[in-house]
Amino acid sequence: MADFGNDPGLWAAKGIGSAAGAAVSLVYMLPRGKREAGSRFFTGLICGLIFGGPTGLWIVARLGIGGSLSGTEVMLTGSAAASLSAWWVLGAAARVAERYGRNKGNSQ
Repeated sequence: MADFGNDPGLWAAKGIGSAAGAAVSLVYMLPRGKREAGSRFFTGLICGLIFGGPTGLWIVARLGIGGSLSGTEVMLTGSAAASLSAWWVLGAAARVAERYGRNKGNSQ
C-alpha cells in the first residue's frame, strides 16, 4: 500500500482534494445562502483533511488498484471523496436523529 509519511506533497494533495470535493458538493446542490455555503464548504474541507487517508485506502482496496496509484493520488482521491460525501452523511444523520427524537417526544 501507499506510504503516508509526513510528506508536504501529501498534505498539498489532501488540501486540494478536500477543497475540490467541497466545491463540487456546493455546485451539485446549491446552498440557500452565504452562511450555508460557508458552513458546507468548511465542513467538507475539514472532513476531507481528517478522513482523506482512510477513505483513499478504502477506495483503493475496494477497487483493487493498490499497485497502480501513488500515495499522492490515493490521498487526493480519498480527500475529495470524503469531502464530497461529508455534507450528505451529516444530513442523513440529522434526519435520523430528528425522526427518532420526534417519535420519542410524542410517546410521552
